Amino acid sequence: MTTVGIATGSGRGMGLACARRLTTMVDVLLLVDRDEAGVSAAAGKLAAEGSAHVEPVALDVTDRDGLARLADRVADTGTLRAVAHAAGISPTMADWRRILTVDLVGTALLTEALRPLATEGTALVCFASMAPLLGPAEEHPAVLAALDDPLAERFPERLHDALGAPLEDTGTAYAWAKRGVHRLVRREAVLLGPVGARICSVSPGIIDTPQGRQEEQSHPSMAALVRQTPLGRKGRPEDVAAVVAFALSDEAAFLTGTDLLVDGGVCAALHR
Repeated sequence: MTTVGIATGSGRGMGLACARRLTTMVDVLLLVDRDEAGVSAAAGKLAAEGSAHVEPVALDVTDRDGLARLADRVADTGTLRAVAHAAGISPTMADWRRILTVDLVGTALLTEALRPLATEGTALVCFASMAPLLGPAEEHPAVLAALDDPLAERFPERLHDALGAPLEDTGTAYAWAKRGVHRLVRREAVLLGPVGARICSVSPGIIDTPQGRQEEQSHPSMAALVRQTPLGRKGRPEDVAAVVAFALSDEAAFLTGTDLLVDGGVCAALHR
């Protein structure tokens, strides 16, 4: 049976690095990105490097109908083997509603669309962030009830009702969206386990990507986090992709429902 992989946000940065690792893990790799030109260029490059047949797919992960078509393409091609879901936006890229919609609702829509295709050996990794680990955890039941239902009608507004005006800060919205991904992965692991499928999240720290550099320009305080990182440097996209590749591999066959923090130790330093 033909094995199929999906790498979202694969036009550049960590998504592209993950896609590069997947070219040796599956027979057919679908590269997903909303930037049609960027994902087409990436597909051409990766097709020449790996053994997989690589296809570009121009798609916004918040497009439910588009995700249904993506799932149909996988089903028509073979067996879903591996998904690296790196698509997302950061605090300088949009307002608080859009950040929640892309980073959390989009993740929930993707897992919903692909869940029926999961089978023995299917593995997914969804990108979260170290951001929710840097501040105090909010355990108010109303907040968590809203956060844990990202596909509900008016989800951003429902979460705003629970948290109030602070959610309108894009950095705060980003942290909550990524905390939602952490929690979604735990719920999804319970649904996927009975068919032998797995799902984890990965939480990058400060990684040297175009998106990361854009955030640094707007938030000079990020330089202090790099200085406090025990390993003394920013991460590279390849650092994160290596962890993702392990989590998707058969060697991680008993790993599911958990988060993998790839931050060079900065959270440990801050919480010491």
